[in-house]
Amino acid sequence: MSGATLTHLQPDGAAHMVDVGDKAETVRTARAEGLVLMKAETLELIREGSAKKGDVVAIARIAGIMGAKKTHELIPLCHPLMLEKVSLDLEFEPALPGLRVTATCRVSGKTGIEMEALTAVSVACLTIYDMAKAVDRDMVISNIRLVEKTGGRSGSWSAA
Repeated sequence: MSGATLTHLQPDGAAHMVDVGDKAETVRTARAEGLVLMKAETLELIREGSAKKGDVVAIARIAGIMGAKKTHELIPLCHPLMLEKVSLDLEFEPALPGLRVTATCRVSGKTGIEMEALTAVSVACLTIYDMAKAVDRDMVISNIRLVEKTGGRSGSWSAA
């Protein structure tokens, strides 16, 4: 990490939005994931579609997509992107017990899409919590992380 600098800080420490005007447009993808840990009974309630607020999985998927689309409004200094793809997968994991949420985003552009994938996962996880909190306030949202990214000047990267 030697020689690495924070790109959103000017030499005097002032925050600024990175100028991407001279960067090449490339296809960029990012995949992020997170977990919502819960009681086994809560997971089964969600699996059955018996939650009082409705289909938790479907609503969380839509919320995640909406979150990705609004990332630039939520995270200071993020560039607005013309998203080409946002998909969310929610997997039931009885061994946890809980749900694994994975978001995949793609754009052809001059700046990365990692924040959109991370925001999609975060908003989907928060939505799961909101929709099931009446039966399980002990749920834990955890391990939200970038899993991989492709494109751009730095190329491909994947988590160890």
